[in-house]
Amino acid sequence: MIVNRLLGNRRDQIDEDAFDEMTFMVESGSDRIGALDFQRSPTDYVAREAEEATLEELQTFADDVDAGRPVSPLLDRVILHGSSIGGARPKALVVDRGAERPVKLIAKFSATNDSFAMVKAEFVTMRLATRAGLDVAPVRIASVAGRDVLLVERFDRVLEKDHWNRRAMVSALTWAQEHELAAHHIAYTDLADLIRARFGRVDATLRELFGRLTFNILVGNSDDHARNHAAFWDGTALELTPAYDIAPQRRAGRQANQALNIRPGERDARLALALEAAAAFHLSVQEARELIDHQVATILGSWGELSEEARMAPVERAFFEGRQILNAYAFEGYGAAPSFPPAA
Repeated sequence: MIVNRLLGNRRDQIDEDAFDEMTFMVESGSDRIGALDFQRSPTDYVAREAEEATLEELQTFADDVDAGRPVSPLLDRVILHGSSIGGARPKALVVDRGAERPVKLIAKFSATNDSFAMVKAEFVTMRLATRAGLDVAPVRIASVAGRDVLLVERFDRVLEKDHWNRRAMVSALTWAQEHELAAHHIAYTDLADLIRARFGRVDATLRELFGRLTFNILVGNSDDHARNHAAFWDGTALELTPAYDIAPQRRAGRQANQALNIRPGERDARLALALEAAAAFHLSVQEARELIDHQVATILGSWGELSEEARMAPVERAFFEGRQILNAYAFEGYGAAPSFPPAA
């Protein structure tokens, strides 16, 4: 989007050498995720803020980005800060002033080439994770021009009287001090080691991370790479942020792998493998099984209600049941795979 703003219809004239990392830092929005901002001056702070947008304007922006079209000047101003969010899907930042207190949100849009109901599925799995006892960013779902939009509350901003305070946060790449291109070997058990060394509330944090691992397996979220785990940093200690980006992913066959290793060199998306690693999270096998079984029961008990809230059609529900969510492969070596109850 920065290229669109700087060049517009002249993007075919781009000089790649002119767009270095510094360009993207100083041209990105000031309300970027986390606490950092980048300025041209060492003494004068000039915030690069955007006008507030409606959801309809945000959907138009998402359609333009999705189609590779230059963004209109109006939407360019409105959604300047969206470029700092990252990720593969169209997103933007927005403030909801309709509640008792303003809430900052990330808007995640459905795309024209979605092969399944991705936004609805992420809404449901994020809500299921909350009901299962995990610390998860609050979400809601909206419809804009007949398209689904997931609204995720930001946890890196805190409203204090009339201004927003920033919360510093770092991804697991930073905890592990790894470069993104060399991070394929990071495992959940490595993150557990780092939690023991650098986090507060160690036992509770380890249990939370283990719960996120097993829930990812249960709902087919294989996109659990190191950037999808984050922690707040207060200058002294680290603390897990609420979980985010919990969403079923495309599945080609019976087997599946997690993006992050469960143990070094082992990433099979199976509960049995997670169970073997339970001790690294200060959990006994029995405690780990109880946690997993509670998650399974929550999914089975709340799937119907939440899929109705997301306005999933029966064919959309059937697409996920037993395929991405509660897939039989996840239960190999653990126990019998459960079956979804018939729709009411």
